[in-house]
Amino acid sequence: MQKVIAGYTVDVTQEGYLVNQSQWNKDIASEIAKELGIEDLTPGHWKVIEFLQKDFAETGKIPTIRRVNKVGNIGTQELYALFPEGPLLKATKIGGLSKPVSCV
Repeated sequence: MQKVIAGYTVDVTQEGYLVNQSQWNKDIASEIAKELGIEDLTPGHWKVIEFLQKDFAETGKIPTIRRVNKVGNIGTQELYALFPEGPLLKATKIGGLSKPVSCV
């Protein structure tokens, strides 16, 4: 299905995750963040998003929270402070990645 986000028409899943990561950009990220209740993406948010995208590009898999902690050097408390109530779900959605398999 398609959805217009920040003026761009993108392909999304039923749950609103981008299907094609090449359609992602920072304007879309900011708009999705607002939909999820995050008004402004801070440098901390971008650090998480950029780690997720880089790790996914290298491994072909969405990293787990444990991997974000160990490899990304981003603590669980920091993740929950930046992306309350489901940090991996929100961060991957904002970052244009698919829904993590580990999340329901």
